[in-house]
Amino acid sequence: MANFTHIIFDLDGTLTDNTVGIENSLKYALQQMQVDTCSDDILKTLIGPPLQWGFKNVFGMNERDTKLAVEYFRTYYGEHGWHQNVPYDGIIEMIAELNSLGKKMYVATAKFEKFAIKIIEHFELDKYIIQVKGADYNGKKAEKNGIISSVLEMQQLIPSEEIVMVGDTVYDIKGGKENGLATIAVGYGFGNEEDLKNANPNYFVDDVDDLFELLSA
Repeated sequence: MANFTHIIFDLDGTLTDNTVGIENSLKYALQQMQVDTCSDDILKTLIGPPLQWGFKNVFGMNERDTKLAVEYFRTYYGEHGWHQNVPYDGIIEMIAELNSLGKKMYVATAKFEKFAIKIIEHFELDKYIIQVKGADYNGKKAEKNGIISSVLEMQQLIPSEEIVMVGDTVYDIKGGKENGLATIAVGYGFGNEEDLKNANPNYFVDDVDDLFELLSA
């Protein structure tokens, strides 16, 4: 059984469900960019990956338009979207218990860092989370592997199997692997289960209870 001393969590889809806030922010950004047709299924594919990836690869935006769309998204999200957010059932209790067990915990998210910190503080998880690292304002550090690497570097952590990356998308799993960490994929978030399993995480869990059992060992 694994014995993880340091745990790096993704945020959206792993600790909190921000479906409503993200979808409303995406709709606003696309409306401002005069993208009139976007199905709910397409919107769901944009939740999880970095914003820049979605606007560029799903809608074919060039660099300038991608940057502008991200600005629109963040404008709406900063005013309305960030607090349209709830922790998954059992998450707050899990984090508190892991802290009591001496686990060191961090957040690495492709979300703009300012918003990620506000969310963690809003739910009073900052009592337990040592560092929240997100994307910078220009999106230059929006790739998950780079964000995870920054956490390791800033905390002076040497990659090992005792450090685990927990997330709900293939970006989390690939980012963890590229940084030499153990990985746990969660099946209750925004990611596709088949894609997650194909990314070959060390572990796959279906719910928060199973995640706690694995992390608390």
